[in-house]
Amino acid sequence: MMTIQLPKLAEMSVTGEEWQVARRRKGGHRKSKAAVTSNTTCLHEQLDVGKLVKRIRDTVSELRCEDFWQEWKENVQVATSTSLLRPSEIRGTEDQMDREGKVNQHLKCVCYGLGSFSSCASARYQLAMLLLLLDAGQIPLQDCFLYDPAFSSGEKDVLRELGLIVLTENEEGKRLVTKHTLFYMMHCGKALYNNLLWKNWSSKYLSQMMIIGNSFSGMRERTIERELKDYRYLSEAVDLCEERQLPCPSRLIDVFSDTAVITFPSNNLNQLPQSTWSDSPEPQYQHCPNLEIILKETQN
Repeated sequence: MMTIQLPKLAEMSVTGEEWQVARRRKGGHRKSKAAVTSNTTCLHEQLDVGKLVKRIRDTVSELRCEDFWQEWKENVQVATSTSLLRPSEIRGTEDQMDREGKVNQHLKCVCYGLGSFSSCASARYQLAMLLLLLDAGQIPLQDCFLYDPAFSSGEKDVLRELGLIVLTENEEGKRLVTKHTLFYMMHCGKALYNNLLWKNWSSKYLSQMMIIGNSFSGMRERTIERELKDYRYLSEAVDLCEERQLPCPSRLIDVFSDTAVITFPSNNLNQLPQSTWSDSPEPQYQHCPNLEIILKETQN
């Protein structure tokens, strides 16, 4: 796996809301949202949809002015043009270049595990970042699909008001890509990533995926070896993918820490033996003590 490190940004001033800088213990890491989703109750059914939509759009405007957003945008654009598209596709899209010389890829987007953005500021900032990414990537809002069992009915109304599509079924991350797709999975559990990788475990499908979420290498480093056996696809993907680390200002460390844009370049995948893909059983998690995913059969 190739990891591209970016220079650290200076700490930025707080705007819009007060944030406390989260100082972590040595060796600590961000707990995934899935670990707490099952305890979330729908306390916000009577949301003021218009007020929350405005608040989200104000957060979009706030992030758009931040220096780190420019670095996010540039790295995602580079990842898309150099890794997601094959050379033949880039040559065939010369008539689709925008004014800055970037290819319009017409991606689809899927967002898992966003969390309750009406009550959680971190989730609201992550939603605002998603909207910025859709705009920068020229992905139509109606081509962005979201699911989280934590969404209340009011939050679903907000997402629809924003123009996004709310999925009704818990896919458990097992979605097969049918075209170039951006998966936005901020601070999700290992099982969700593992399921997504399993469903697309072939050079044909992995090469059509781009993930913005937890660093795969970081997750592998923080997981003890015996637990990694339950997340085989995630563990093996570390050596197949290319990661570009995305910057995070200290005041938003609980929102965007340990985030990378992850791609699977075709050149890397096509060099692997066919045996890499031939034995790919569906993941089973019966012996995982702290499973960070809400399964269909356990969902209320």
